[in-house]
Order: sequence, then structure tokens, then C-alpha cells
Amino acid sequence: MAQQLDYSTIREIFRRFHAADPEPKGELEHVNVYTLVVAVALSAQATDVGVNKATRALFQIADTPQKMLDLGEEGLIAHIKTIGLFRNKAKNVIKLSQILVDQYGGEVPSSRAALQSLPGVGRKTANVVLNMWWGMPAQAVDTHIFRIGNRTGICPGRDVTAVERAIEDHIPAEYQLHAHHWLILHGRYVCKARKPACGACLIRDLCQYEDKTL
Repeated sequence: MAQQLDYSTIREIFRRFHAADPEPKGELEHVNVYTLVVAVALSAQATDVGVNKATRALFQIADTPQKMLDLGEEGLIAHIKTIGLFRNKAKNVIKLSQILVDQYGGEVPSSRAALQSLPGVGRKTANVVLNMWWGMPAQAVDTHIFRIGNRTGICPGRDVTAVERAIEDHIPAEYQLHAHHWLILHGRYVCKARKPACGACLIRDLCQYEDKTL
């Protein structure tokens, strides 16, 4: 695990990320906040590309909790069976849709605690929804961010909670809103797990990773 980088270095890292991509976007397709919740819940241990392929047709017919309940669990499975763990995910989507109808009038709540009370919605999913839909500087730490945080020294930590806290504590406030998207995209396309593309990296001169592939 790398040592925590100092403030000036982190600020320069995010200045470069911002200059290269001022408005980074999540890659999960959705049409409203409900479909965003569903898409993020389906994305656990699956790729965004795979989820998007499965949900394009689904969200055309089931873009509200009630429409999802009308479709039913088997109808939902027919759409998402190409996604890993699809049976368990289908059960959770139907359960969370029922809760949204029964307890929230069909609306998606905007507090982390309320979101995390929904089946299949953990802290990471809640943070994605809070960030992408409501513009809250919530940090959704996935495998990419955990790897980069520890590899580079931007936000090291022994578990995802520690990495999330390191982002909140060390990344300048003006970069907090988009921080997790910059890090996820950097991890997905540049700072990859097996063979990082260090030669194409914007921050290679600031990164603590010792085994650079230049």
C-alpha cells in the first residue's frame, strides 16, 4: 500500500483529470433515478457494458417501480439473464420496487440510510445514486478506486470504507463531486489491474506505483 500523497500533489492530479475531462459521466444507462438504482444494483460483479445491453429494452417497458412489479420476477429474469447472479438480483429488484411503492409512494428516497435499507442496495450503490442523480459529493468505492487509491497514494486504505474516507479527507472540495468518476474511468481504461498503461497516464510522474510499465 502506497503512502498518502500530500495535498499539493493530489490537487495537481485532479487538476489534470479535470483539464482532460471536466464533466466525467458514469457509464450505466438510465432514464430516471429509479432505473439508475436498478442499473447500479444489477452492476454488482458485472460490467457496465453487460448491464446496459440487458437494460435497454427493460427500461423501455419498466421504468417505474409499479411497472417493474407488473412485469414480475420471471419477466424481469427474461431481460437480465445474461447478467451474473441474475436470479438473486431479480428478487432484490422486485422487493425494492415493492418497498418503494408501499413506503415511498413510488419515489426513490434521497438519503443514504433510506437507500441502503432497500434490498440489494449497499453503501456503494447508494453513493452512486446520491452522486449521479442528486449531485452529492458521495464517493462510491469500487475495485478500480480501491486499486488506484492504494497503488498511487491518492487515497490508500485497507478496506473500501477507509478509501472512501481518504477521498473525503484528502481530495480538495472543488474536485469531490466528480472524484469517483475520474478514478473509476482512470482505473477502467488506464490504470488497469494486470497491465496498467503507464505510458499513456496523465499522472505517471506523480504516482507512487513502483512497477510502472513505461
